[in-house]
Amino acid sequence: MSLMNIEKLNVYYGDVHIVWDVTFSVKEGDIVSIIGANGSGKSTMLKTISGLLRPTSGEIHFRDKTIHSLKTSAIVELGVVLIPEGRLIFPQMSVFENLEMGSYIRKAKEKRTESLNRVFNLFPILSERRHQLAGTLSGGEQQMLAIGRGLMSLPQVLMLDEISLGLAPNIVSQLFQTVTEINRGGTTILLVEQNVLHALKISHRGYVLENGRLVISGTGRELLEDPHTKRAYLGI
Repeated sequence: MSLMNIEKLNVYYGDVHIVWDVTFSVKEGDIVSIIGANGSGKSTMLKTISGLLRPTSGEIHFRDKTIHSLKTSAIVELGVVLIPEGRLIFPQMSVFENLEMGSYIRKAKEKRTESLNRVFNLFPILSERRHQLAGTLSGGEQQMLAIGRGLMSLPQVLMLDEISLGLAPNIVSQLFQTVTEINRGGTTILLVEQNVLHALKISHRGYVLENGRLVISGTGRELLEDPHTKRAYLGI
């Protein structure tokens, strides 16, 4: 069953056409990856779904509700949450305060303690450093905090934008394992990622975005075996 449907989406930055007639769906319970080179429109897609950008045309539906004209806060309340590229934590606030900020909507406040326990189970280091200023954490720990803050909003769809960017390989592997664990817990994942091998290995389905257009789709395994994907993104 499709949880989210994107239909014939077109997005501009000023006069520049970034996303061209993109159509795809996200099934409930899946991990879905969007892969592509820098500048292909991947982050623009996530920002548009989250309400930070407005499409020029096309539609976005979440549980059969049209959301592309809603404010970002309303989209979050429905259960669609974006972890942006670059983490964007609050560096002068503690780890605990950052996590609290993720639970600002009413239903999330009601389950704040339960959500905190979940986040600390996923990322024990955050529990150890709950009183530490977020800006003093390592890059990997800050990415864990950004994901944890997103989980505090009780997402039904968690959108992750380049979570591996600038991190050591062992931290990247750990983060992808955690994403799989989050998905197994019932959260649908929409992942934008340049680390194509890691992304497709954990994905139920993937889409290749090039110059703002979807050019290939398939299961994660199919895309890993696709000649174009192997040549362009895996260096094989």
